Amino acid sequence: MEREAKKLYKLKADVIAAAGHPIRLAIIDFLKDGEQCVCDIADYVGAKRSNVSRHLGVLLNAGIISQRKDGLKMMYTLRTPCVLDFMKCVCGVLRENAKEATKVLQAL
Repeated sequence: MEREAKKLYKLKADVIAAAGHPIRLAIIDFLKDGEQCVCDIADYVGAKRSNVSRHLGVLLNAGIISQRKDGLKMMYTLRTPCVLDFMKCVCGVLRENAKEATKVLQAL
């Protein structure tokens, strides 16, 4: 494998890893409906603002979300809404896994 291809796979893996936490997945899902403040995001995911802020930082660094200041509030939005397509794909994988498990269980 070429060096540049390895770099690209590493960059892709970094983005996937950034999204790969239950709270961060919930944040991404919540932002699908549009811009939200950190207070509403924290309420949605059921976590303290300090914890949510840390997760938002990871998503920001990965380029998945963006932020802007609105008075005293920090507002967040999906920078790359195509990440929702990946989430749909993950659900497809889960459905296929469930179908296969059901077939195995029915055969018992």
